Amino acid sequence: MVIHFPKWLSLLANILALFLFMPGIALATPLQLHANSSVILTQVSLAHSKLSADAEADFTPQERQQLQALRQRRNKEIHAILSQSQRDKLKQKLQAGDNFYQALESLDLYPDQESMIKAVIQLTNLKMKGILSRHSLQIGQK
Repeated sequence: MVIHFPKWLSLLANILALFLFMPGIALATPLQLHANSSVILTQVSLAHSKLSADAEADFTPQERQQLQALRQRRNKEIHAILSQSQRDKLKQKLQAGDNFYQALESLDLYPDQESMIKAVIQLTNLKMKGILSRHSLQIGQK
């Protein structure tokens, strides 16, 4: 059997590139599916605080704008999932000084709302990790 060295080399290079450019996906662990919403949102909140505290001051204006657009899109999608009374309660909590995730935890969410909000937050966090990883690569190249 003949081994095609260039094919194997390109396959290994692609795998290495995936691990280098997407470390969060390669090392990701799923959240517990049977956990209640406060546990899920707390875990997501901790992940988000690690992301945003990761040298946001060093971001370019374009990166800051991308992060802001992601957060606005996340808020809009979550807003569409909530009922009017839940939106009002969320608004009150935010005005009272709670952060976004604390305010979400205080809502009485239906299971389908919990899963949809969890999916929106996870997708947003993945996109944020993409922006942060590109930022880290740019810093590493300097």
